[in-house]
Amino acid sequence: MLVTLRREYAQLVTSGAQLLLLFAGFKLESREGWLASLSAMALISLLAWISALRRLRLITGTPTSRVASAAQGYVELIGRGRPYGDPSLISKLRVLPCLWYRYKVEKRGAKNKWSTIDSGESTEYFILRDSSGDCVVDPENAEIITKHRDQWIDGSYRYTEWKLIHHDSIYALGEFRTRNLASEFNQQAELNTLLAEWKLDIPSLHARFDLDNNGELDMKEWMLARSAAKREVAKKMRETHTQPDIHILCQPKDGKLFLLSNLTPDKLSRRYYFWSWAHLLIFFVSIGGIGWLQQTSHA
Repeated sequence: MLVTLRREYAQLVTSGAQLLLLFAGFKLESREGWLASLSAMALISLLAWISALRRLRLITGTPTSRVASAAQGYVELIGRGRPYGDPSLISKLRVLPCLWYRYKVEKRGAKNKWSTIDSGESTEYFILRDSSGDCVVDPENAEIITKHRDQWIDGSYRYTEWKLIHHDSIYALGEFRTRNLASEFNQQAELNTLLAEWKLDIPSLHARFDLDNNGELDMKEWMLARSAAKREVAKKMRETHTQPDIHILCQPKDGKLFLLSNLTPDKLSRRYYFWSWAHLLIFFVSIGGIGWLQQTSHA
């Protein structure tokens, strides 16, 4: 529910929701109706202006980092999108390979009104690659703006799908973290886990370490098993030390904007610049309308 509310609020920034309230004012045809509509328009415009301005400032004010040298924390990255692992993610409706998708299925009802009957989006990781390295992107809870949008109607159903696709130029704002697998490796925990797994397969455990074939492991035989397990864990630790660090981009813990897009930073900036002025203009027009209505009521 929280994700849905956050996304609806984000869509409000670049929407003409105030037009619906203006239409409602015409339909109500009363002074009270106009006051309510204009007040709601002013409030929505003020909130949307603040949000659009915040996004504009973050996009223009956050310097672009390179994956290999990015500082831990809030960063801006630009690179090419690539799938994470194999096979590639397949979109829900078009059944095409992609990095991320969102879909919506609507049904036409009375008075040609559309109601949503199914919707969802992927949460699988994908890779953002620049000239310095790879960063794993966790898109869950991100605000995603994409130019890839398909919509079609089949009978009484309308289908809409948004996608990020392979080799898209990806612009990202989010929390950057680097995981060092070697430093996270816990030998004792790995040893305990491995021994617990071996105990689940008693026949194999006895076949390897029950030297006198009496169906039980005595203290000496159990120590042999522990020594073998320690050697396997040590080998795994050596392999971990040879693996590179893993860079991850995800939702900031402090609530900052988490934005992914295949639009360029310039296009995103112009988008929010336009909407910040549009909402500010609507706000002052709404306030002016409220003032005019109040003056006419006292005349």
